[in-house]
Amino acid sequence: MRETTLSVEPRMCAERSDEIDFRVVCGFSQREGAVLPARASPSSLADVEYEDGRGTRSAFSTHPSPFAVGVRQAREKPMIIDCHAHLVPLELLEAIREHAPAFPSVRIIEQDRTLGFSFAGHKPTRPVSKPLSDVAARLTWMDAQKVDRQVVGGWLDMFGYEIPAEEGLRWSRLINQHLAEAAKREPRFVPLATVPLQNGARAAEALHEAHAAGFKGVMIGTQPKGKGGVLDEATLAPFWEAANVLGSVIFIHPVFDSGDDRVHDYGLANAVGRITDTLIAVSRLIYAGHLVRYANAKIVVGIGGAALPYVIGRLRRNYELDKANLGDPDLALASLHYDTIVQDPRTLRYLVDVVGSGRVMLGSDMPFPIGDPAPLKIVEATALSGAERAAIHRGTAQRLFEL
Repeated sequence: MRETTLSVEPRMCAERSDEIDFRVVCGFSQREGAVLPARASPSSLADVEYEDGRGTRSAFSTHPSPFAVGVRQAREKPMIIDCHAHLVPLELLEAIREHAPAFPSVRIIEQDRTLGFSFAGHKPTRPVSKPLSDVAARLTWMDAQKVDRQVVGGWLDMFGYEIPAEEGLRWSRLINQHLAEAAKREPRFVPLATVPLQNGARAAEALHEAHAAGFKGVMIGTQPKGKGGVLDEATLAPFWEAANVLGSVIFIHPVFDSGDDRVHDYGLANAVGRITDTLIAVSRLIYAGHLVRYANAKIVVGIGGAALPYVIGRLRRNYELDKANLGDPDLALASLHYDTIVQDPRTLRYLVDVVGSGRVMLGSDMPFPIGDPAPLKIVEATALSGAERAAIHRGTAQRLFEL
């Protein structure tokens, strides 16, 4: 007989958030000697029971059963999964420095012991921030937030869609190699690959390679030319066909430049630019019929669906005016998956009402400040049933990512 003893329960006592840093300073409360039998909830010690031939009694009863012949093992703690985060392993940055000659279209910019990039002569990216690569601080944050697994894509700024296709394929392979290795070193990470979206055939090739390496899917940007281009363009058909055949998870994420110069003041790029960028990209896929044509691809739209659930009436009306040429937005919304990064419990409740909790997953957008540094709080603050919370915390993501 094996017993599991719950001796330490993490409790956040302090939190510090820098520009893009979710690191926390934590203390611990301790319950010593609490033996949790199987099928007992670690979150509720009152559920701990002894088992004997005549039934069960609370382990904290003043009169435990004298007939107890054993103690059940502790139930496994229900998993909490963060479906939306970004990671740039330090080993990837070192590999980029080492293999720089293999990427003639990529100008590497050394800055404050990290890197920025200029792809094919375009405007330099922001430098890779420390929180994108600080695995120790990330794990501390995950522990404090009670997050067990985290789905990590790369950083959109460095996907390199502007460079030539063959070079872009090599660039994607390098990123994917190091994301896969990071997940092997830290099994709490669930990696999403990147692909050279500037070329549909090369993107399909990279997607097949990623699945062969164990990835469940990819994170892609909204604009396949870096700045410009659309996800429904005909040249990307090989990519979508491969995603359909493979049953890939396709996480659609806004790029840094939303394509609208009006959002460069007042912080509007974060406040609304990312939303309008994603809204337009996914609305095009809906009306182009991609969500029906490639129905086996599992598409995730971050930022709570980027306003799609909130403009469904208008999308529907537009569809009704031209049904012969447009895809059905109601069918599309029912097939998509969403995260909880909406920053308002009323909005999350509405999202669940429209699409169902079986389509919604916890998300943080770590380590970016516009995301949600304490993602469980909005779920707890929203009027949800226990079953809905369980789906958002883990059920939807477990099914989607086969965890």
